[in-house]
Amino acid sequence: MNSKKSPRKYLLSLIDKNKSDETVRSAGFAIKFYLKASKEDSEIIEKIIEEIPNLKREKKLPVILSKNEIEKMILSTNNLTHRLIIQIGYAAGLRSSEIINLKWKDIDFNRNLIHIKTGKGKKDRIVMLSQRVKKSLQNFFSEKNGYVFITTRGGKYTQRTIQKIIENTAKKAGIKKKISPHTLRHSFATHLLEKGTDIRYIRDLLGHSDISTTLIYTKESNRNLSNIKSPLDD
Repeated sequence: MNSKKSPRKYLLSLIDKNKSDETVRSAGFAIKFYLKASKEDSEIIEKIIEEIPNLKREKKLPVILSKNEIEKMILSTNNLTHRLIIQIGYAAGLRSSEIINLKWKDIDFNRNLIHIKTGKGKKDRIVMLSQRVKKSLQNFFSEKNGYVFITTRGGKYTQRTIQKIIENTAKKAGIKKKISPHTLRHSFATHLLEKGTDIRYIRDLLGHSDISTTLIYTKESNRNLSNIKSPLDD
């Protein structure tokens, strides 16, 4: 940081240079931490800190795929493993790390349930096993022990590999949206909400500890919007 500039002017200069919001936020936090740790007069420090602009984290709505786009992705690959990764990511709302760490013993074929162990926040949860995924799993060429998804070299998939599978399959399906493995999870939650599933059940299926995290899907759902008539059509 240029010592000739005040913290406020320095941060404003970053904004003028079109630095990302995250860069400006990080710089602001670093300056505040440094000032609070200094031995300068506390009243002066507090006054300087009050003048430092606060940038709120940008709240972007998640990208959601339609059911038709999901189906296009599933059908666009002949690789059975890749197809199953897409199916289970969407059908159960799994994170990429949960797909990678899924074991055969965690799947209850009799009760049609999947036990997600040590998910984010080290919280276990139970999710549904869809009939289509169940059939695909039963037909999956595997010894059906250990991890479900194993590379041709016998190791676990990486999150980067899962990311590339999703990106490449979406490209094959002609989908222009910028998507990631998490897009399948977002779509899972939004489609459940549009079907009328209680937001509390969706929270539990996703493994969210705070329902406010789940409520973002109410902004993406067209369940209520579809019932509102445009004034142009009156």
